[in-house]
Amino acid sequence: MPSPHLIVVTGISASGKTTVARLLAESFPRGAFVEGDLVREMVRTGRVDMSPEPSEEALAQLRLRYRQSAALADSFHESGFDTVVEDVIIGEELPGFLAALRTRPVHLVVLAPSPAAVVGRERDRAKTGYDIWSIEALDAVLRERTPKLGLWLDTSEMTPDEVVREVLARLPESRLD
Repeated sequence: MPSPHLIVVTGISASGKTTVARLLAESFPRGAFVEGDLVREMVRTGRVDMSPEPSEEALAQLRLRYRQSAALADSFHESGFDTVVEDVIIGEELPGFLAALRTRPVHLVVLAPSPAAVVGRERDRAKTGYDIWSIEALDAVLRERTPKLGLWLDTSEMTPDEVVREVLARLPESRLD
């Protein structure tokens, strides 16, 4: 397998992005992991989070977060690391995020478990991703408004380790030039 790779893992909250992306980064001899929530939390005061009806400031801060994540991912990749970046990057924002990455080719993996599977995962985890969004509303953005690029996986019945194995086995399908 040629190296290094830059892999973007996206999906809705509680789809398994963070767990899968971390495990995927750890599967490489030199792997780096860029976690969207950590980049989001770098804004300590004045943060405006996304909502179903976002303000201009919420969109500006979302795009800033994406640009910063892309810059980090490119920097790690340029230093010879297989790099995995994850965040909720869906809908009309996905092409802009991909354009912010300098690295080519880039691999895109979209985790798309069923809404019922997400309900179970959300119930079983310590944090919540659904205070102002509903699972159904965010899932609709994913399925109806996100460009069908890269490798889409229904991970409803898969463990994180199984997802990582599937991603690695099907990596050529995720490649965007």
